Amino acid sequence: MIKTELFNQQDQELALMAKALSHPARIAILDFLAQSSCCISGDISNEIPLSRTTVSQHLTELKKMGFIQGTVEGVKINYCLDNEKLKEIKLAFEKFFEKLLSNPNPICEV
Repeated sequence: MIKTELFNQQDQELALMAKALSHPARIAILDFLAQSSCCISGDISNEIPLSRTTVSQHLTELKKMGFIQGTVEGVKINYCLDNEKLKEIKLAFEKFFEKLLSNPNPICEV
């Protein structure tokens, strides 16, 4: 048995979403895409201080988790944000943090 299987599906999915956001390059890519309507992966590697191959790997992770969409046009792939999926991801994190903040326990001082 894999240890993550001990946790419920919702917690596993939230952890995977957080993992997809856990690299500053992925944050920069999402920010770049938010400022653009659509772009090709080559454009992104011109904006992010990483090689095209490394940017491509980060794009793959973001696409796998649904943060972005990619469409093939000839030999190029256009990437853009998946706004519907981003709304779902935002809601999942909001619910998680609301649950954390709803605890009436006082703040512990160390």
